Amino acid sequence: MALPPPPASPLVAELSVNIASALTAMAASQPHSPAIFQPSGFDKHGRRQYVHVTYAQLDADSTHIALGLSHFGIERGARVALMVKPSLEFFALVFGLYKAGVPPVIIDPGIGTKPLKTCLAEAAPEAFIGIPLAQAARALMGWAKASSKVNITVGSGWFGPKLDDVREAGKRALSQQNGSAQIAATRADELAAILFTSGSTGIPKGAVYSHGNFAAQVEMIRSAYDIQPGEIDLPTFPPFALFDPALGMTTVLPEMDFTKPASVNPERIEEALTGFGVTNMFGSPALLNTVSRWAEAEGKTFPSLRRVISAGAPVPAHVLARTRLMMHPDGEIHTPYGATESLPVASIESREVLGETAEKTENGAGVCVGRGVHPAEVRIIGITDDAITMWTDDLVVPTGTIGEITVASPTVTTGYFARQAQTQLAKLKESTPAGERVVHRMGDLGYQDSDGRIWFCGRKSHRVRTADGDLYTVPIEGVFNRHPQVFRTALVGVGETGQQQPVLCIERESQTTGSRLSDAELIAELKSLGEGNDRTRPVRFFAIHPGFPVDIRHNAKIGRPTLAKWATAQGAAR
Repeated sequence: MALPPPPASPLVAELSVNIASALTAMAASQPHSPAIFQPSGFDKHGRRQYVHVTYAQLDADSTHIALGLSHFGIERGARVALMVKPSLEFFALVFGLYKAGVPPVIIDPGIGTKPLKTCLAEAAPEAFIGIPLAQAARALMGWAKASSKVNITVGSGWFGPKLDDVREAGKRALSQQNGSAQIAATRADELAAILFTSGSTGIPKGAVYSHGNFAAQVEMIRSAYDIQPGEIDLPTFPPFALFDPALGMTTVLPEMDFTKPASVNPERIEEALTGFGVTNMFGSPALLNTVSRWAEAEGKTFPSLRRVISAGAPVPAHVLARTRLMMHPDGEIHTPYGATESLPVASIESREVLGETAEKTENGAGVCVGRGVHPAEVRIIGITDDAITMWTDDLVVPTGTIGEITVASPTVTTGYFARQAQTQLAKLKESTPAGERVVHRMGDLGYQDSDGRIWFCGRKSHRVRTADGDLYTVPIEGVFNRHPQVFRTALVGVGETGQQQPVLCIERESQTTGSRLSDAELIAELKSLGEGNDRTRPVRFFAIHPGFPVDIRHNAKIGRPTLAKWATAQGAAR
């Protein structure tokens, strides 16, 4: 039983791309190198144990899965909902699906049961692969009931076919083919996966990824951060770990709840960092804050750690400074800017932030996210909430003017699955000498300085619309965030659009040195601080919040609509 042949296509052979081929290439060049380590309990002495697979084993396992899918009626092009925890099986499944030309549908389960049901109904997967708990929820909640005809369980304790059954079917098929199997010759523009956004600004949207998008991401990340085969990665955000096999890095899965990175146990991170000599770590700003704070207090350093990559939200300068102290002295911290729809877009290293841009952030300049990552072209256009069909150069605003950030890049996804209205608002087409391309509107506001750097000023949907004009969140918050007894702030608008009153919500720093100010005293100092800056002077209403709502994915993006409702209920602007 061979993998299904590619459909007829007028595209030239060079446009045939399958991201899983990168794994096969790495398996050929370093077959015995460990690909993934997964925690597996403790030995009798209380030491952490791990199970692992080599590159050759991961490549073989994913091939068995790819071949076995067809036996259960899952053919090329069929969409498959994947609800499996980060594990050896997760990696094997994802690459097996890629090899078969079967696009996985990946959604954060933490978004809630109702949004999950909505997302699955939109994606309409023909099959559902999940752990027993996910299968039970699917049956109880009716997830993908109208579309899913095949339900495969990863593990035991649930009826129906199991992942091991898929593997066995694949092994039989491979034997019948004399041990030879071909990866599906997918086109560069062929659907590779549907990855849902975090939903921080509404119901998550399914970004449509092609194999060409994934291949471009791998090369841009490899080049931008000089990642070399043989490195050891500790990815505390599972989707980023999927790049590791293609980059030739060994993945060490940490012992943690991936939906709560801010609450990670730093000792579990230390255990992995020191036990494996980790060279690279991906972590959200919230996780870095927790781990670096602990490392500073405990006097811990990790000299093998030479690169940290953090995304999901701006990383505060003091978190960068603390993280640098726990790394190799020559180590680097990169904070790429991007989104599910296009990543990476821009990037900046911690030395430039700490040496220059952080001071400007504290004075209301916004957060510098660096320069565009080659070959991404980043441009700023005038602010509008309307759709734009075609790109024209007169859309671009002058240097230093705040507008909406756009990107044209081989990583830009072409749209959202089954969300035509949202696609029209986020995408526009541009004619170039090389042909037509898609430009993505990030939904973020910012500007470009005279050195070509991009400065982030907040989400377009979060700007506060007052009678005297718009106020942008991040530049204003940067001024107040520098107070030592403030953990973070969030500017929200209360009232009707165009007549909103700006309210600054404040989350206090839990660990402070010296005498702790009362809430009234802190607000008085913040008001005085705001009076000294033109950007912050319009803010006259302040409210202390016990703990901001944040996104499930990174625990770093603030739930501003929820805060605005809270501020309204508190009568903060009355």
